[in-house]
Amino acid sequence: MAADSFGDSLDRALEGAFTRPAPKGAQAQMKYLVKQLKGTKAVAQALGVSQRTVERYVAGKLKRPRQELRERMEREVKKRWQPQIRAKARKKAASTDGLVVSTRARFGFTAAPGTTDDARIRDITQALPPQWADRLYTAREQGADERQLQRIAAEGLAEMYFRADNTRAHGLGVEFTDVQHIEIEL
Repeated sequence: MAADSFGDSLDRALEGAFTRPAPKGAQAQMKYLVKQLKGTKAVAQALGVSQRTVERYVAGKLKRPRQELRERMEREVKKRWQPQIRAKARKKAASTDGLVVSTRARFGFTAAPGTTDDARIRDITQALPPQWADRLYTAREQGADERQLQRIAAEGLAEMYFRADNTRAHGLGVEFTDVQHIEIEL
């Protein structure tokens, strides 16, 4: 089973706040990207195709992109779609609401010297307070890789789930590996 991406899951959570659907068809997506990036050359560079290919999609001469290009187009459109709505949802999560992490992953623990628990697969759904949402989204915007995002999420889950908002199991360190599924909701 392929592991989900923390970054993609963070992006999907913000997409849930969209008030209108993003453009669907290849021509509509390409026109939107040309408008956003101010030209066919910039779109061609962003998608890794020729400028002529972009022009053909805009004109409607090409209609069905291969799967790899279709996925890149969709990702680039969603990245730019409704930026004010996206920013508002991120700000709300980081200041008042927080987020909910649902994951299936391997969790192991380190505690006082000589005491450890073997790691095992667990299904966990846990609300994280706003400061964790802020840390995750800030790290994402600053270009953090999957390992860094995973470490921040592990710290948040350790504090809120395993240490019950730091009211018990002080000093318990949580290792979060082998992520099989991750879904983040605002």
